[in-house]
Amino acid sequence: ASRPFDAHRDGFVMGEGAAVLVLEDLEHARARGAHVYCEIGGYATFGNAYHMTGLTSEGLEMARAIDEALDHARVNPTEIDYVNAHGSGTRQNDRHETAAVKKSLGSHAYQTPMSSIKSMVGHSLGAIGAIEVVACVLALARQVVPPTANYETPDPECDLDYVPRTARSRRLDNVLSVGSGF
Repeated sequence: ASRPFDAHRDGFVMGEGAAVLVLEDLEHARARGAHVYCEIGGYATFGNAYHMTGLTSEGLEMARAIDEALDHARVNPTEIDYVNAHGSGTRQNDRHETAAVKKSLGSHAYQTPMSSIKSMVGHSLGAIGAIEVVACVLALARQVVPPTANYETPDPECDLDYVPRTARSRRLDNVLSVGSGF
């Protein structure tokens, strides 16, 4: 089973799937009467030459991408209501991501629910980014934070609120989706 952030996680589980998003200028969508699910306020991408698939334990690279995305969106870290984690279920990634979110959101990270849909659908590699954005759109539309399925045993190095096993109703205005890949 996929167990992101759980003390007994042992790697990622492959998944399959696809998602399609239609991105459109907000004014154009409104003018034609389209149902607008959400607005992408900002984004960032970041790369490094540390290792082909490896990550540093401090989360610096991911934190920099998060900081730039928040700056681009003009959103304060304290305005993030939910973090959709990359949450692959590997020890290295989960620790790196926990450190990055704490570095970027500061003490607000401890009050912000963070979950991984990979715990439910697995990691579909190239398709997972779009799938996760769709999950975030649905979370915003339904005002529900998806759970991290299979999360049972806390890992002291991953000490945030990972929304164990059960979805949670919550007012969501700003959602941060984090992805990592090569």
